[in-house]
Amino acid sequence: MEDGRAWRRHVWTRARADLLPKLPLEVVRVRVRRAKELGLPYKTYAGVRASTGRDVIGFLFSSNALRLLRAGDVLPASRAAKLVALTGCDKLAVVQPGFPLGEVPIPPLDDRIAAPLFTHSWPGMRVTLAAPLRARGLPADGVLVIGETAIERDWAEAARTAGFIQADRFF
Repeated sequence: MEDGRAWRRHVWTRARADLLPKLPLEVVRVRVRRAKELGLPYKTYAGVRASTGRDVIGFLFSSNALRLLRAGDVLPASRAAKLVALTGCDKLAVVQPGFPLGEVPIPPLDDRIAAPLFTHSWPGMRVTLAAPLRARGLPADGVLVIGETAIERDWAEAARTAGFIQADRFF
């Protein structure tokens, strides 16, 4: 553990505790509404806002999270309905090697990109994921990764996104 970590944690926890009761009610209402638009529990949404200082403006869904595992698979109706219900955000599929990129359905997604290869280093993963985000004008720390595996969790860290949510929790 690095020097001063306990003090920084205490100060940060205290600052957050001091801030939360002072949010105006209308701000809380707007944020609750935004969390619903994004299909996120308010606690998750508020945590992302507090940790990044940004609104969630996009999602990266792994093909595993979308249950698109083999050629010919179709997006399950329940997951498609959840994607259609999301408003005010970009929805991108990150397609694992082995699944044909062109078979990922658009809509309800906005776009699809190839996933980093298993042989990519962290900088390689960052470039592979961050370049399409930049091209769309999306800051990485405003995007959440929705995935199934530890490798997909690594994408979130390597690309410096807002975080990772397990697909079963999201859907």
